[in-house]
Amino acid sequence: IAYAIYDYINYTGDQQYLAEYGLEVLIGIARFWAQRFHFSQAKNQYVMHGVTGPNEYENNVNNNWYTSYIAKWCLNYCAEMLEWLKNEDISRYKEILKKTFFDENVELKFWKELTSNIYFPFDEERGVFLQQDGFLDKELKPANALESSERPLNQKWSWDRILRSCFIKQADVLQGIYFFEDHFDSDTIKRNFDFYEPMTVHESSLSPCVHSILAAGLGYEEKAYDMYLRTSRLDLDDYNNDACDGLHITSMAGTWMSVVKGFGGMRVKDGLLNFKPMLPAKWLSYQFKIKFRGNSLSV
Repeated sequence: IAYAIYDYINYTGDQQYLAEYGLEVLIGIARFWAQRFHFSQAKNQYVMHGVTGPNEYENNVNNNWYTSYIAKWCLNYCAEMLEWLKNEDISRYKEILKKTFFDENVELKFWKELTSNIYFPFDEERGVFLQQDGFLDKELKPANALESSERPLNQKWSWDRILRSCFIKQADVLQGIYFFEDHFDSDTIKRNFDFYEPMTVHESSLSPCVHSILAAGLGYEEKAYDMYLRTSRLDLDDYNNDACDGLHITSMAGTWMSVVKGFGGMRVKDGLLNFKPMLPAKWLSYQFKIKFRGNSLSV
């Protein structure tokens, strides 16, 4: 939700939304994350235990990289936006502080101490962020080693077996990299993609589009297109044997995202539209329409 507020403001330029609505929500979310970490004497860092990250085939893990990373970002973003409003509209700033009982001297000081000393699991040998503590203790093998008769896992395996396996239901570490791709160089993104995507079974409608977009950015044209088909045809081909439950609106949104953000490479940077297009080998062309800051554009 915090990222959605940021994403909306970044796309529309509607900074006033922050003052009127968004900042109060950010404070609530940031406060939740601030109390969710605890200090580890052994690591001499702040850690987060007993969480479930984006990968729904894991639960009650310690130090899920994605969760800790987006929590840190949320705390820093909230602090930055508080400073922005303080300089922009001091009366509204004081009004929000009073309404939320926010003690800037105490809370902001703690947030700064916390975010500067969070533990993130990392594998030095592979140069990848670890999904959570102990991930490398699993038997690591690619999803294509599974027999088709074993898929989808949640309909064929016991939960005990799923939880012990390395297989990832949907983007987890890669979800964080998708959100914050500007924080990482291309080599880091490539290493993490090459490590995690082969173990991902994509048994969630949330997964293929994220991988399609990242693959397109890396120049993995075939993988980007395969993942586009996976999200666009999820219900048509009933990949996960669950179309009887209803249509997946997320995969429909993911289809649009795969074309616009993936093949079109559309991003908003410093208030400006940017494109880094690629053309799938099986297509002659593609086009889409967007509305950006009051202007209707055909691309």
